[in-house]
Amino acid sequence: MASRLLAPDVRTHIRNIYALVRVADEIVDGVAQEAGLSAEEIARRLDAFEAETDLACATGYSTNLVIHAFALTARRMGIPGDLTRPFFASMRADCTETTHTAESFTAYVYGSAEVIGLMCLRAFLYGHTVTADEEARLVDGARHLGAAFQKVNFLRDLSADFDGLGRNYFPGVELSSFSENDKSRLLADIDTDLAASSAALPGLPASSRRAVALAQLLFGELTERIRSTPASALIQTRVRVPNSVKLRLAAAAAAGKLP
Repeated sequence: MASRLLAPDVRTHIRNIYALVRVADEIVDGVAQEAGLSAEEIARRLDAFEAETDLACATGYSTNLVIHAFALTARRMGIPGDLTRPFFASMRADCTETTHTAESFTAYVYGSAEVIGLMCLRAFLYGHTVTADEEARLVDGARHLGAAFQKVNFLRDLSADFDGLGRNYFPGVELSSFSENDKSRLLADIDTDLAASSAALPGLPASSRRAVALAQLLFGELTERIRSTPASALIQTRVRVPNSVKLRLAAAAAAGKLP
């Protein structure tokens, strides 16, 4: 829904980025396992996917259409290996790590989410001139928004991640004793991320500003619905934003409303 508010040329590059990271995520998030692949084979498939991505970014060609599309975007937008490597490192962590320390959680969120924001920012800024200070503010905002998205997803999917995938992402949080204090602490961190990303939104080009604003509005709404859901219910249900509310927020973003 948000991507439809992007300018057409920007939208193509964002789709190319999303396709690559979505496929990589699916490799480690149960789809390959459901197909009967062993843990070792899943790791090999992810390694091969990363190697083919690196080769395509270097040469501009791949027989894998998703990788080929991403490589075209990466080469044109200047997306470096410094962003793809942390992403694949986080995907690889999902093959081996079921719980996180504060340090590994920070690294995981950076690689799985913040770098995606930075990749998208390359596409948002392509063809636009910004000062070094403006770029620094946008980089900070992109990282915070990516982190907020990931943390909201973790909080919304507490039960599914633990029961379905055996993962507990938040360090020091036990689902068996998940409390209102735990929820409030995690939401306070998300609030900080959303505030920082919101402050950077006005600096984005018009070709991407409304789309990013809608994404933030949607996740902000989801955050508030999580806040009003008791901790005991949160670990048993998946909170969502109703379609009618999504449409209302989309109309507001299309009209230029910023969070």
